[in-house]
Amino acid sequence: MGSKRRADRGQLEQRLLILVTLGLVAFGLVMVFSATSASATLGEGDPMKFLVKQGLYAVVGLVLLAVLSRVDYHALRPLAPLLLVGSFVACAAVLVIAPAINGAHRWFVFGPVSIQPAEAAKLAVCVWASAVLARRPTPKTMAELMKPVGLVVVAFGALIVIEPDLGTTITLFLMVAGILLVSGIPLRLFALAGTFALGAGLLAIWMEPYRRERVFSFLDPWKDAEGAGFQNVQAIIGMGSGGLTGEGIGQGIQKINFLPEAHTDMIFAVVGEELGLLGSVVVITGFALFAWAGFRVALSCRDPFGKRLAAGVTTLVCGQAAVNLAAVLGMAPLTGIPLPFVSYGGSSLVMLLCAVGVLLNIAVNERVVEARVRDRGRGNRGSRATGARGGRSAPRARRDRDVRRDQRPRRVAAGA
Repeated sequence: MGSKRRADRGQLEQRLLILVTLGLVAFGLVMVFSATSASATLGEGDPMKFLVKQGLYAVVGLVLLAVLSRVDYHALRPLAPLLLVGSFVACAAVLVIAPAINGAHRWFVFGPVSIQPAEAAKLAVCVWASAVLARRPTPKTMAELMKPVGLVVVAFGALIVIEPDLGTTITLFLMVAGILLVSGIPLRLFALAGTFALGAGLLAIWMEPYRRERVFSFLDPWKDAEGAGFQNVQAIIGMGSGGLTGEGIGQGIQKINFLPEAHTDMIFAVVGEELGLLGSVVVITGFALFAWAGFRVALSCRDPFGKRLAAGVTTLVCGQAAVNLAAVLGMAPLTGIPLPFVSYGGSSLVMLLCAVGVLLNIAVNERVVEARVRDRGRGNRGSRATGARGGRSAPRARRDRDVRRDQRPRRVAAGA
């Protein structure tokens, strides 16, 4: 009965993840069109330009989600080193051969398509770190944590910061932190590693003048409302002008030459203006439900690799959402990362949908394991009942006991 209840909960979590993901993607398409139609019409005469591109990215991502949800996630484990090396080479190459866009070397551009290697790197590091921590004892000291997980994460973080892209680096560290917590790392070591990461982040902020300006404008955006604090102030105005129910879809004015990056980093401000407090709460609730379902999948998974991978994917999605929402709401400095599934951006959308596909497969795999355990339990009870009715000799009893021991449920171990 207990196994059946756990299987039912697993099915609920799987359905909830699907519904929330599809709902946020569909909502994102609507908001991207609302945030870009006016500016696209004024600039190029095509109000559908951004919607069409985002729609194509969504189709590609959803196809990959469907495929990965049906491919056993254990297949990713032997591919982890290859994925890691490939993404590292891509992150290094983008610094050398990619064109500068808005002062940053982040994208490979192939005609109308742009690819951001850092988005793929987050998923690659998630798979690799989960595989390494699943087969090794839990790190107990800083030296054990640094070799090799810490060194690899620091190397990726350094490459991404140089692009420059501090927001993606923060998301990467948050994701690894989620994996470490599920792995059972001592809290003292976790706090020490977090302190070092925070110090490195403060150093990266201090070394770049524009990052320092972001921090100072966060502390007092109205001090320079026409300069460094302009984006913060416009986001606050947009969120505040929406009231309870908002101005209505497409009726906001902040997105038209007032709010910078309205369709990417600051799209939640458009949501607040056009859908008000109610619409904003719905979006936040969606990510909260995703976090609940995702971490439930992670905590109930018996496979060490699957447990860590599910926690990493969930932290990746919800940690990135938390950082973006905090920045738009004025609770944290601007970091320049998009809102998952909602903001415009092909690489981010496709890779996050791939990650959700992996998470769904972990949920499905755990339900299959529960079903097998339940079936074996029924078979064992039948054997015991037959033996009790007919009586057994000592050798036969020992043989039956050995059979039952072989039939005991085993924890599914990835690659084991």
